[in-house]
Amino acid sequence: MTERRQLFRYAAAGSFTAAIGARAAFASPTSSIAKAAAIPAGLDFKGLQNALAALYDVDRTVINLDAAYYGVMTREVQETYFERLKWVNRYNSTFLRSAVEGMPRDPELNKSRAAVAALVGGTPEEIMLCGGGTEALYALIVNYRPLTSGDAVIYADVDYDEMQYAMDYLEQSRGAKVVRFALPEPHTRANILAAYERVLRETPRAKLLLLTHVSNRNGLVVPVAEIVSMAKVRGVDVILDSAQAVGQMPFDLRTYGADFVGFSLHKWLGAPLGTGAIYIRKDRQADIQPWLGNRVYKAEDLRSRIPTGTVDVAARLTVPGALAVQQQIGIERKFAHLRALRDYWVERARDVPGVELMLPAEADNYGAISAFRLRGLRTMEQAREVQTRFATQHRVLVVAKSGLASGPVMRVTPALFNTTAELDRLVAAIQTERNLFA
Repeated sequence: MTERRQLFRYAAAGSFTAAIGARAAFASPTSSIAKAAAIPAGLDFKGLQNALAALYDVDRTVINLDAAYYGVMTREVQETYFERLKWVNRYNSTFLRSAVEGMPRDPELNKSRAAVAALVGGTPEEIMLCGGGTEALYALIVNYRPLTSGDAVIYADVDYDEMQYAMDYLEQSRGAKVVRFALPEPHTRANILAAYERVLRETPRAKLLLLTHVSNRNGLVVPVAEIVSMAKVRGVDVILDSAQAVGQMPFDLRTYGADFVGFSLHKWLGAPLGTGAIYIRKDRQADIQPWLGNRVYKAEDLRSRIPTGTVDVAARLTVPGALAVQQQIGIERKFAHLRALRDYWVERARDVPGVELMLPAEADNYGAISAFRLRGLRTMEQAREVQTRFATQHRVLVVAKSGLASGPVMRVTPALFNTTAELDRLVAAIQTERNLFA
């Protein structure tokens, strides 16, 4: 607990102190997060909506319902990022090469690693910062050491496209047998568990399972702990894709049991673009090989598991600031509010004739993300037409998503800055366009 408080104190103060020789001291500007007022407790839905919307500076000429793509920074996090960027630019290689005593790069980045570890329930030695969830999961999948020729790897239709491609690559590069399956609809908890139990039972040579915590297609939240447990019983490792989970909902690695997890920080945590992390349980780190033979760092150093090219260091240094803002809001309250925004539009769209909603009404199978189909929508070309019409005719951004076995859908993802008035515009657009393909 003391360590956690120190991490948040660092995030709020946001100061690096550096000395060159004995003559000069340099410090980054004080983070504006220290000045940001906490969101009051006890606000009703409307009051909390107004308080959260006020944290952001976003364009509202088009109603942005695509928070699953990029989680916009609050004003305070954006200002902190600019401060970090100015600081890194001013001291540049002196800092990046740790060239001068008192101005070390890695100890400052390690504070961000420690903040992420506190966020997800790991230790700093099990966390490595990277460029986003996709990069993290590529690092885990393609460098998974225990795989041998003839072993089977499994993924489902709800999994993210690029992670499916990475699993397919294991067939080309490692001689693995790829097993693809579709989750049966409706996506009830019972149907999901039965489908994973069946595919594991019918794949005796299974070695690796890709599991998506929250689907980017329709928002399905799967029962992670139960699926990881049933896989481990059969000797199958799980790589958990939590890109859409971390920062959106309460998250604790210890409850899930997965040894390998990749996730984004620029989605629901609202850190700058190009931030993410991998988690590898300490006693399993040897089972993920260094990135494409990377020898810049020793094999026992987790940094060898990711690309070592030049990155946006300022973005990574801003991560504790983004976490501090989330602490001010409260993750339980944040998740409840996102679900309430989702429920608001879903309940109103449910009454529109011909509109199909993609998730059954079960308590634990959704968060902020959901999706719908208009009557007659069957092809991805039609879905792209809907996306274009909603954006140009109604000034509402929803996203055409393919990949589900049942066909394309229109994804809707409210953010903390969205309002019920904006969601009313969405429902009105759905009502207007419901017979587009009828």
